[in-house]
Amino acid sequence: MNPTIKKTGILIFSWAISLNIVYSQKISLESLLLEMTNRKTLAEYPSPGYFCKQFSSYDRASVESDQKSWFANWDRNMFVRTETDHGRKEYVLMDAKGPGAIVRMWMTFSGENSGRGVLRIYLDDYSAPVIEGDALDIISGGKLAGEPLSGSVSRLTEYGMRGHNLYLPIPYAEKCKITYESDNIKDMGAKTGGEAVYYHINYRTYENKTPVQTFKLDQLQKLDFLIQATRQKLIRKDFSLSQKLKKETLQGTISAGKNLDLTIIDDYSAIRTITLKMNAENYEQALRSTIIHISFDGIRTISAPIGDFFGTGYKIRKNHSWYTKVDDDSTMSCYWVMPFKRRCNILLENKGDQNINIEQAQIMTYPYKWTENTMYFCAYWRQYSFLETGEMKNNEGDGFPFDINYVNLKGRGVYVGDCLTLFNTVYAWWGEGDEKIYVDGETFPSHFGTGTEDYYGYAWCRPEPFIGHPFIAQTDGSGNFNPGYTHNLRFRSLDAIPFRKSLKFDMEMWHWTKAVIHFAPITFWYINPQDARAIPSSDLSDATLMVAIKREDIISPAIIDNKVEGENMVLEKKTGGNFRYSNNVHRGWSNNMQILWSDLKPNDTLSLSFVSDNERRSDIAIKFSKGGRYGAFSPSINQCDYIIIDASAEQDTIGEHTLKNVAINKGKNILRIVYLKPEDKNQVGIDCIELSD
Repeated sequence: MNPTIKKTGILIFSWAISLNIVYSQKISLESLLLEMTNRKTLAEYPSPGYFCKQFSSYDRASVESDQKSWFANWDRNMFVRTETDHGRKEYVLMDAKGPGAIVRMWMTFSGENSGRGVLRIYLDDYSAPVIEGDALDIISGGKLAGEPLSGSVSRLTEYGMRGHNLYLPIPYAEKCKITYESDNIKDMGAKTGGEAVYYHINYRTYENKTPVQTFKLDQLQKLDFLIQATRQKLIRKDFSLSQKLKKETLQGTISAGKNLDLTIIDDYSAIRTITLKMNAENYEQALRSTIIHISFDGIRTISAPIGDFFGTGYKIRKNHSWYTKVDDDSTMSCYWVMPFKRRCNILLENKGDQNINIEQAQIMTYPYKWTENTMYFCAYWRQYSFLETGEMKNNEGDGFPFDINYVNLKGRGVYVGDCLTLFNTVYAWWGEGDEKIYVDGETFPSHFGTGTEDYYGYAWCRPEPFIGHPFIAQTDGSGNFNPGYTHNLRFRSLDAIPFRKSLKFDMEMWHWTKAVIHFAPITFWYINPQDARAIPSSDLSDATLMVAIKREDIISPAIIDNKVEGENMVLEKKTGGNFRYSNNVHRGWSNNMQILWSDLKPNDTLSLSFVSDNERRSDIAIKFSKGGRYGAFSPSINQCDYIIIDASAEQDTIGEHTLKNVAINKGKNILRIVYLKPEDKNQVGIDCIELSD
């Protein structure tokens, strides 16, 4: 081991021992930093107790869940209030009574000179801010702490379009107010332009009379060693291997429909890590159709596809978080602490139709001091398959967005994170939806977000991946703007959410346009043993469904009832222009959608394919859009004689032209389109094709 790392670890341990009394009795910057890097903390129901809630810039028109405004999307410049202080106009982002602590801040901005206003954090005495400065410098620029306590993602994204995250805890004894000052802000919602400010602030409110040492700026210097040590521990994802660790292994081939299991009998122990490597001919399918079941003391609390459980979905994507690790060689590990009193059973089930070779599964356990607050670890997975997302949306909530449930929980526990795997099928952003988390029977969510990507720590729908952060990741964003696969995760530490009676987590399905997608969240939490038998069981019915690798795995290009929608055809090739699907309920298109091929030059070509179950000859009617932006084009199917169609018109309408006696192949067929003219009316819209009987 590197001697510097070893020395740092020893010093952190000594620091923790010296602060033991403070850590157990008084909340402070020191205690919170130590808590952040102690994985065992999440397995114990918190004492002193606290509520975790969120201030955000969600659209304040969202009041009643039965109104379309519940899905209003002007999620910016929505402040608690505006006030004047020392002649300054300050927009209030947060105002909360203590004792408490800020445990996570996320922000992003748009507009000229955005993010360069003054952020102020007032603690206890509101007469003067404890923290004051350029907003981006404070949140992600390292003014308070270095990465990963302060930083922005993804590094591959232009800085102004990143999500900016502050994980440095800021405790306060009495109250906390956060304001932003900027002359660029014009109105709530930034509806008339100017600077747009998006924010989330996760904060704890402790039980009354909980002693809290209020943050002071000079603590950053006094506690510099602990802050730097915490940073390094989070960067390295330190995992200490105790001499008392016991190792159990699972190996073997699991035939289709069979399983492999291991029972560990050991009084008052905990799983410390699980590391697994497997092989299969269709590896992506194996990641989804191989199920890991874990039972503690005879109660099954985990049943999930193995790839989702280890935080990689059904594609291996390298990442190392605080709780999971996925290597390029397909080795997967998790570091959640999973206590049990007497017995633990791990069962690997092959629900697929191929053999799975478990090269090795290694389970490390260690002695665990069970307390009245110790909890079981849980996971819940389901996939919303062939999910229809509604119509084209707008910021007022039109287009039929809806809430989709991640998980419903009963009992006492702590919510600690989730991952999302999805496959998008259109050329539009899928994740405008906000998280809504209800705790202990709340009628209005105490966590109401501003967008799915904001919840996962990034911003502006960006597809660039980011990995290696301890708590957030986008391991793949290929499906953000295009048909394809996306995987996001958010794990919690200080921002974990305790619940005494219940927790409900909804995420808005707010896709910008009409689509059919697969959407599969997995959630993680700890539960009081007395409530463990009431936890929801994962819906594994779709774990055997063929995973989507390409668009046509979800959207069939086959002739159905003598018709093929344009948006169902497969894009085979284009030599120029931009290709997407248009969605409009007022244009008269079949299924309210069309193919839109735009920004064309003469002789640009487009090839689309569709599938027939049999060979035949048929007349084929091509339905297309006409209007002021549409030009002349020449279509042919399977190299039949071409025709010329002029789609220009004064009014938007639907045109139709029939190709006579076309030879249809069994299997793939090609619709080829050549754009002809003119330069200034340079788009083609294909609604559908219809075959005669």
